[in-house]
Amino acid sequence: MDARIVNYRGANSLTYPTHLIIQVDGVTSRDKATALVGKKVVWTAPGKKKTAITGKVASAHGNSGAIRVIFERGLPGQSLGTTVTIA
Repeated sequence: MDARIVNYRGANSLTYPTHLIIQVDGVTSRDKATALVGKKVVWTAPGKKKTAITGKVASAHGNSGAIRVIFERGLPGQSLGTTVTIA
């Protein structure tokens, strides 16, 4: 299942680089997003090395089907807007 990274989790003066908000294709309600909690998420870096950073779905975010994912390492700014794979 594919999804798109929307933004980091944070406030006006504080950002969590390991927590990201992700919008899943085809998920439009909080109930469907809650069903994804606990699944594994993988982001593959562009370039020659193709390093992969994994994370885990922590909870739903809002009522429109977005989810909060906690990654093992912080993702770079170039990851915003790119796709991830949910297994």
